[in-house]
This record gives sequence, C-alpha cells and structure tokens, in this order.
Amino acid sequence: MAPSPADPARPSAAPTATPTAPSVPSADRAAAEVDRVVIENVAIATVDAHDTEYASGHLVIAGDRIESLGAGRAPADLANVVRRVDGTGHLATPGLVNTHHHFYQWITRGLATDHNLFDWLVALYPTWARIDERMTYAAARGSLAMMARGGVTTAMDHHYVFPKGSGDLSGSIIRAAAETGVRFTLARGSMDRSEKDGGLPPDFAVETLEGALAATEETVKKHHDPSFDAMTQVAVAPCSPFSVSTELLRQGAELARRLGVRLHTHGSETVEEEKFCHELFGMGPTDYFESTGWLGEDVWMAHSVHMNDADIAAFARTRTGVAHCPSSNARLAAGIARVPDMLAAGVPVGLGVDGTASNESGELHTELRNALLINRLGPHREAALDARQALRLGTYGGAQVLGRAREIGSLEAGKLADLVLWKMDTLAHASIADPVVALVLGAAAPVTLSLVGGRPVVENSRLLNVDEDAIARATRDEAQRLARIAARG
Repeated sequence: MAPSPADPARPSAAPTATPTAPSVPSADRAAAEVDRVVIENVAIATVDAHDTEYASGHLVIAGDRIESLGAGRAPADLANVVRRVDGTGHLATPGLVNTHHHFYQWITRGLATDHNLFDWLVALYPTWARIDERMTYAAARGSLAMMARGGVTTAMDHHYVFPKGSGDLSGSIIRAAAETGVRFTLARGSMDRSEKDGGLPPDFAVETLEGALAATEETVKKHHDPSFDAMTQVAVAPCSPFSVSTELLRQGAELARRLGVRLHTHGSETVEEEKFCHELFGMGPTDYFESTGWLGEDVWMAHSVHMNDADIAAFARTRTGVAHCPSSNARLAAGIARVPDMLAAGVPVGLGVDGTASNESGELHTELRNALLINRLGPHREAALDARQALRLGTYGGAQVLGRAREIGSLEAGKLADLVLWKMDTLAHASIADPVVALVLGAAAPVTLSLVGGRPVVENSRLLNVDEDAIARATRDEAQRLARIAARG
C-alpha cells in the first residue's frame, strides 16, 4: 500500500498566551512545534546493537530526526503530524550506505569486460584521462540516481582523475549529490605515479605531488562539513599504491589528520598488487600502508581481498575499515575477501558499489545479496554470512567506515531520519515470511519511500528531486562524446 498523502487536518494556531500563562521553555516549545511524520503498521529492522526488530511497529520522525519507534501504533496524541504513512506490506530499514564508488565510470560502462584489474586499468585510463566537468557532472547524476532509487541514502565517490583544464570536477560531483538529495562523502583522490615512474596511469593523467596536496586541502576547506547533520563531507584519498608515490601517501595522511577528516584508498585488491608492493617496496600492502601512516580508525580501504591473518589482525588492532565490493571483485576476478574473518576479528566492514565500469548495475542492493552469496563460496561456506549480517554491512557497517555511526546506519531515537520503506507484498517477495531474508536474498525490492533527514527523496520507485529520463539522455550523450574524444587520441 502506498504512503498516504499529507494529513490535511493541521492544528490551528494556538491563541496568544495571557500574561499570567506559565512560560514554556524554548527547547520544549521547539519540540512541540516541529512537524512530524508518522509511519505505522510496518515491519522494522532497526539494525541497532541488539538487532531489534518489530513485526508491526511505528516510527515517529520529528524534523530531521527519529523521535521514537517501537511496536504497535504510534502515540495518539502527537502534535503537528503533517503526514501519516500506512506501512502495511512494507519493511523499514536504515537507508543503505555506499562506501566506495567512482561516479565518472558511469559513462564508460560495458568496456573491457573480460580483463583483470591491471589490464582493465591500462585499457581504460587513456579514456578516463579525457573526462571534463560536463561529463563528470552527468556521470555523477547517473550514478547517484541509480543508487538513490535503490535505497541508498548516503553515497560516496572516490574521484581521482583530474585532467588539466577539465574544470571544477569536485564541485560538479558535490552539486549532483545536493540536487539528488542524498547525504554524501567526496573522497578527493589523486595520482602522481604515472607510467614513467613505474605506475599504471598515462603520464598526462596524473597531478604533481604538490598540486594534488594543495587541491585536496582546498577541497576540504571549501566543502567539508563536520556537523552532526552534514550533507557533504570530504576525505583525503590518494588512489592506490600503484598510482601514487610514497610521499603522497605519507603527506596525504598528515594533511587529513591536520584537517580532521578521514582517509580512503584502494588496498590489497589483487594478487598483482601484492606482487607490485613486494617488488617496489619490499613488503606487502598492509605493512606498506602502516609504514606511511595509513592504518587507523580514521582510515577505510576499498576491497582488502588478499589479506592474511596478520593483515586482518593489524586492521582489527587499528580499527581500520574496509569497503567490501563483491560484484566488482567478481567482475575483475580479484578474488573473495575474507569478510567473515574480518568481522570476527572486529574490523569495521561496509559495502561498496565500486565504479560502474566494473559493476554495471550501479546499485547497492546487489551488494547485499552478493556479499552473502559470494562469501558462502569461501571456506566458511553456509556459515559465512546470514541475511541480517548482510543488511548490517550495507547500513550500520557503512556508517562505521564513513565515521558517521553516531548519526546514521540504524533506526534509533535521536539519529537522523535516513530510512527506507521497501515494498514486500508484491509477487517478488510476498511468499517469503521473513522480510529481511526477502530483502537480501530476493529480487530488488521496490522503494515506496526513502527519506534523507526526514525529507522524501524517492516515492513509489521514482526520484523526486531529479528527472531520471533527462539524466539517462545526458549520460548517453556524454558517454558518446567521451568515446569520440578518446577515439581521436
């Protein structure tokens, strides 16, 4: 059943208080006057510390926060209820949190489909190095639209390709996220190790050490918001061990900690990377990262596929996070990350779409399902992950690795009202009694309502703030323009 429209019966204005009336503290008055949205008759998976669930419960949203939730109907005497939603046949969960992506790749999907990571990068870097602001903006809108309509309420983008004269790429990505209405982390990437230095990117595709650090600092100072309800945050994110110098990693970590922001990069993705690090640095990726200041609770790594016991112990000891990207890892034949072992050791783990040139579907529900299925192909077999662990990876786990677990990632009073109502009573799911199992193992469930800070972003599977059809046309046009430019060399 679709959500009901706004309740037309709004409370009338209260009469002016007489001088003898008792005063109302300003905080209490503000709480009484805030608009409320009530969701009832809904199954709820809170993903809190106790995995609390309600077969039929309610949520009360006051402004941008979750005010209360619990079993049964909401309190009958709530003031300023501007909307009531009948959640019959739905499951409410925290909004999905994407922890690794490359938005610009939306306009190079479907290329180099039978390559491993290094060959894939060599094939695509010459094309990527020709992107400009118009292309990046269109690609970001496409990536964000696909994720948002599939239940993502917090997105991130690791953007590391900044061709000379290409315009304000970071600004265009942030603008696209603001227009879509999702919470967003820009991981401002960089590369300074090109082919002439033994790296993979072409020489014309990289920045200088000094230029990368200066541009990253400028982006943080211009766009990062450290507040509880921030819509935009920025992380420092040199690309990978095989595309950045040791000095960029070391100084990048120092910069991030001086500015008080998080750090992100790729790590331990393939056996080729492991070999590269041993040949170039005389140690494996984890030891190399530790030597450059890149382990810590303010760091999260993408992939972390090839991790031995000592590597996992180092991540657990330092609380270094991991963005698990099962679809991309399979697409590029990178391997199966040891997610069950990481979780058992206490490593924070979230889910990532990864760039859509290695995960053409571009949405996070697939990662819930594939995280569970692919990890069961590993040594833990059927005990590797269950449906609720997969949902936790895609919600609270993601909030942890982005450093926002106090604000988002679970449905709890006081947290930001970032949540999704999934329609579970259609042909695709109605015969599965457990709604969490239906969500994770079933087909992608329709999103009836998605809220970010209490504001609707999706209703009845349609984006509210942007035009999907216009975005599709623009991404097609920009993909074709990039292909023509790349063909000219």
